[in-house]
Amino acid sequence: MILKERTESHELIGMRYLNARKELSADDKFYLSNLEKGFEGELAFDRLAANLSEERYILNDLLLEANHSDFQIDSVIISEGIIHLIDVKNSKEDYVWKDGELYTKKGNKCKNPVNQLNKSDLLFNQFLRDNKLNFLIQSRLVFINPEFTLYNAPEDMPIILPTQINRFMTELNTPSKLNEGHKKLAQTLMTSQQDGRRYSKLPEYTYETLRKGIFCKTCLAKMTIIKKPFLICGNCGSKEKTESAVVRSAKEYKFLFPERRMTISNIIEWCEVELSRRTYLRAMQRNFKEMSNNKNMYYE
Repeated sequence: MILKERTESHELIGMRYLNARKELSADDKFYLSNLEKGFEGELAFDRLAANLSEERYILNDLLLEANHSDFQIDSVIISEGIIHLIDVKNSKEDYVWKDGELYTKKGNKCKNPVNQLNKSDLLFNQFLRDNKLNFLIQSRLVFINPEFTLYNAPEDMPIILPTQINRFMTELNTPSKLNEGHKKLAQTLMTSQQDGRRYSKLPEYTYETLRKGIFCKTCLAKMTIIKKPFLICGNCGSKEKTESAVVRSAKEYKFLFPERRMTISNIIEWCEVELSRRTYLRAMQRNFKEMSNNKNMYYE
């Protein structure tokens, strides 16, 4: 049973929005690419985990705190005998394990993912102690991409290679019967979730420096062709219902500028598509809560 679904991180959503509305630096584009690949890998693991039989709880994208340190876990699988902590990596191409470190085939040293996993394992155990919970923990680093190869892979490391994934999932899928203790653990994890927005590291931006408009979900080009009831991308031909496009753009506005109010005038300026005011008004009234401060109407 999936108790906490996986969603895009605040950081990934924000980087996607900014990618359409400003020119990202090469480093920021690389960072966005890594976020996208990481999320794709996590979804690939979720598709495998969906085949696990009952009874077990699955919680994804947990951000927790223990010993004054924050730590993130891609997936927690609560089974009868063991609590599995899963960290998913979507790396591909060839890597080498040497002297306890990870290198590219060209010899460039990489951030050691095993150290990250060990830190999460340590802090998760501390989290259990802080909450007076006692469970057996098993942590695994899963390399999900079939194009990943690790030379000199150590046998004593908690690493699951692509060729071992099917066997690993079979091992996870042992008979499981949960009790009130497992339910308490799941509830504690859910209520202890930290706010990921505090840890987002988005590039600096201002309202004035961002491009205005409604941008195509497929190619990020500005959508300017109006053919009721659709907006059409002149670059790739993708089309979207006008109301859906306005609402999507309004959500971007609120995400990027939470301190600014969503008034009709602000959304018209932000979307920069020559639609009637009534069209904008109808989209906002249908999809957001109407608020008033006795001077201006705005939406939440």
